[in-house]
Amino acid sequence: MEKIRLLTWNCNGALRKKFNVLDKFDADLVIIQECEDPSQSKDASYKKWAENFLWTGDNRNKGLGIFARKGIQLIENDWEDNGTKFFISCRINNEFNVIAAWCHGADSPTFGYIGQLWKYLQVNKLKMTDSIVAGDFNSNKIWDKWDRWWNHSDVVRELKEIGIESLYHNYYKEEQGSECRPTFYLQKDLKKPYHIDYIFASSSIYEKIESFRVGNIDEWVELSDHVPVFTELVLSFDFFPVVA
Repeated sequence: MEKIRLLTWNCNGALRKKFNVLDKFDADLVIIQECEDPSQSKDASYKKWAENFLWTGDNRNKGLGIFARKGIQLIENDWEDNGTKFFISCRINNEFNVIAAWCHGADSPTFGYIGQLWKYLQVNKLKMTDSIVAGDFNSNKIWDKWDRWWNHSDVVRELKEIGIESLYHNYYKEEQGSECRPTFYLQKDLKKPYHIDYIFASSSIYEKIESFRVGNIDEWVELSDHVPVFTELVLSFDFFPVVA
């Protein structure tokens, strides 16, 4: 049995100035939205911290990244993205999949934000066995629209149909749309809290949850309008650094 620590956080840009604050989590896998592409950065300390990573984005200064502890193998999956923004799918040590998400508006009048994840699922959900899906979904059940044939609730339902459920909701025994722990504060206004960042996982993974934490905005508001979401899982997979 191996323990994995995973964190997702929308850093609100300039990760090169902030990455050290994540050391306290001692995470094995870090999923960050709105971060710079390390391969195009001129910041030596950021490039060193991000030596084991995958990244995607339209703008080198603001994209989506997966960062792994040195020695952990990130193998990018050759999955169809259906033109969506932004997702990274990879295999971890050839044991399980991680799908990182930053659900973007994508200039789509119909399928913005959670609609991007819905479209991504339509072409990839049959491949998503033993998977973790984590990131900024920019969505919550409270924004479901009655006259739309896909919604946040539809995405949650489709994930559940393939055995993937929210770790937060399983751990805290809360319902979608009734979350007591916000992950985002609109324009850093503490009077506008929302829960829009998630970690979902297959039953083979979420049943092994050891802990789950949502950051306190008082500690993070100077850095971002989002707080980190963090979990520890004890897996039956042989999750350990690969020796080169």
